[in-house]
Amino acid sequence: MNEKTFEILELPKILERLAHHADFSGGRDRALTLRPTSDLDEALQRQQETTEARLLFELKTSVALGGVYDIRGPAIAAQRGVVIEPPTLLNILSTLRRAAAVRRLLTRMRGQVPRLAEIADLIEECPTIQSEIARIINDRGEVLDSASPRLAIIRRDLKVALDRLQSKLQNIINNSRNQPYLQDSLITQRNGRYVIPLRAEFRGRIQGIIHDQSSSGATLWIEPQATVEYNNTVRERQLEEQEEIRRILVELTDLIARHVDFIVRTLEILSDLDMIFARARYAEATRATAPRLVGFRSMPAQNGIQHPGSTLTLPEARHPLLNPETVVPIDIYLDDDTFMLVITGPNTGGKTVALKTVGLLTAMAGCGMHLPTAEGAVISLFDGVYADIGDEQSIEQSLSTFSAHITNTIAILKTCTARSLVILDEVGAGTDPAEGSALARAILDALRRRGVTTLVTTHHPELKVWSHENPGVRNASMVFDLETLAPTYQLVIGLPGRSNALAIAARLGMDESILADARGMITTESMIADDLLDEIHRTRDQIRREKAATAAARKEVEEVRSALQARLDNIESERRTVMQEARDEVRGEIEELRGEIRRMRHQLQAAGQPLEAIREAEGTLKSLERLLDEPVSNVLEQPVEGLEERPLRLGDPVWVHTLKTEGTITELGKEDAEVQIGRLRLRARLDDLTYRTRGERKAGEAPAPRPSYERSVPPPPGKSPGLELDLRGARVEDALHRLEEYIDAAYMAGLPYVRIIHGKGTGALRKAVQDMIREHPLTRSWERGRPNEGGDGVTVLFLVQQS
Repeated sequence: MNEKTFEILELPKILERLAHHADFSGGRDRALTLRPTSDLDEALQRQQETTEARLLFELKTSVALGGVYDIRGPAIAAQRGVVIEPPTLLNILSTLRRAAAVRRLLTRMRGQVPRLAEIADLIEECPTIQSEIARIINDRGEVLDSASPRLAIIRRDLKVALDRLQSKLQNIINNSRNQPYLQDSLITQRNGRYVIPLRAEFRGRIQGIIHDQSSSGATLWIEPQATVEYNNTVRERQLEEQEEIRRILVELTDLIARHVDFIVRTLEILSDLDMIFARARYAEATRATAPRLVGFRSMPAQNGIQHPGSTLTLPEARHPLLNPETVVPIDIYLDDDTFMLVITGPNTGGKTVALKTVGLLTAMAGCGMHLPTAEGAVISLFDGVYADIGDEQSIEQSLSTFSAHITNTIAILKTCTARSLVILDEVGAGTDPAEGSALARAILDALRRRGVTTLVTTHHPELKVWSHENPGVRNASMVFDLETLAPTYQLVIGLPGRSNALAIAARLGMDESILADARGMITTESMIADDLLDEIHRTRDQIRREKAATAAARKEVEEVRSALQARLDNIESERRTVMQEARDEVRGEIEELRGEIRRMRHQLQAAGQPLEAIREAEGTLKSLERLLDEPVSNVLEQPVEGLEERPLRLGDPVWVHTLKTEGTITELGKEDAEVQIGRLRLRARLDDLTYRTRGERKAGEAPAPRPSYERSVPPPPGKSPGLELDLRGARVEDALHRLEEYIDAAYMAGLPYVRIIHGKGTGALRKAVQDMIREHPLTRSWERGRPNEGGDGVTVLFLVQQS
């Protein structure tokens, strides 16, 4: 494909909309330069990336790349010795931190998003650079005193010098003898020197150096002679400070220059991920679905014509640039016997839009974008899409509309292959109808003999007959409503368009005698053909009405079936509840009887009865216990007949436990199943799926856990208290109490690990926290936080897992 084809199909407009969904400039640049691929494996990989990104959004996972900046320019400039300023260093730090967070998130979800995790593995976190920037620069972009020992000493000396200077100037201002000469009691700066305001008429009353005067000339800004040495000292310290800061920034720049390849690679990966997430957001915004991309099939030749083996199925396709609320979806498909489609119909009837829709969606699929169609879109990945659409007459090149079309068509015929898609609008138009029709048939016949998948529009009636007579070609038409005299924009494949000129004239009130004369001038064959088409259209409309009635009846049957199934679900659920209540009641009674037995044994022992009587009573009690234990085993250990889970079937609504969301089974295997979640499809193991009853779906809640007949039933997960607990500022006693409650809540919520923020400080709180979790029964292991997590100010606790 070339750029001209992209412009004709309006792909750049789609990419501009795509770029609006990117988070930073790197992703926007990637989106604007995105082009379709002709490699099937690469296209499938792109589609998988978009599907996985949409799954992340379905799971409400935050993968936004806010806080990422395109820092490739400053990083590369660092190699040439260009010193990086503190604000840019903060941008580098923010970008690397966000990159590290994205990498950890995607690798943790590798099971759900393997392709995105594979991309994230290439991210370089550069922890050395992160820690150095954080050590040297604060959040306001200022170099910290702790950046170097020398800088700390210089700033300490500078503060002392400033205090002395300020004190000296304040004494001069407060001196009663000087106050009449001063314009105001303030200290300010001019040219980096500290000065006071002197009235112009008292020039010379205070000895010193004049640095400036006011615009009116009434005030002189003077540096008193007594403070010159103080000012010199302050200035010397300021210059030393600037020199030391410069040295620190040069060292930090050198460090970044040594890691520039890692930084640039990370930015490239983040740009790729940003574009992938933008594709997913755009798919959500356009209610798009994932197409199935396939290769070219091996097809037998028919009548000497080789079918290219292409596949094109676009159900309810919508042009993505049209208003989704008003656009009329069209169904476009090529069956196994067809690889050329000839579309006829009135002007402004939607023929050109239909062609552009096919070409644009094919290009979007190659870009890895999901398509605005219903489920079930299947497309072959063409090695090129060539389009000649619209009026391209050129005054500068002295080309008429016909010449422009023929020039484009010649170029297409030279370039296209049997694996290309050719789209021609109004083929053979713009010249004498007879010659144009003959030329159009010759062009299409050349494409047919070469086995090129082709879609064309035309007004030539001869092409309808040509399409009907030649294998591999099929007619299609845009429907026109004679009642409203307006196009419906619906595409009908298999029927050519009718000639509606006389019918429209009659509807508009044309004199009947003129219409009769016109009919007499039309050949008998044309009139018969129009009558046959009219009969075919009426038959088609009748079949469509009958099909709609059948669909309505089927829907009614499904509703009745669903109602009956809901009643069965409720009966089974109620039965399960009753049996569980019975188990609980039996368990309670057994425990009471056991308690009574124990009390009787104690009473016999306390009564001091003869040994024979005790043995006799104990034997009786043991016999009773054996009788009681048998029902316990039978009732509590064995499943109750009729309560086994019903087997999963195609179309069942199920709950996916690992994703904590609902889906529908679309394909069922022995060990796993394909589940559709929204517009996405994924495979899950059968033991990860639970059938959802109608009541559970209405309530919007997860189904009850699978029934277990063991004596010990694990509790359901509790509400998550969050992955972090911040104890900074709390007293040790209060902190340990909060920590105890937090660990219990985290364990009940099933969290694998938590972070406890206690700060560094004196270390008393950290020691108390670590002493407590070291001995806590719910602790599996613990470790100090990593440098980018807070270091010694954070403890990471790994919890034991619920059995």
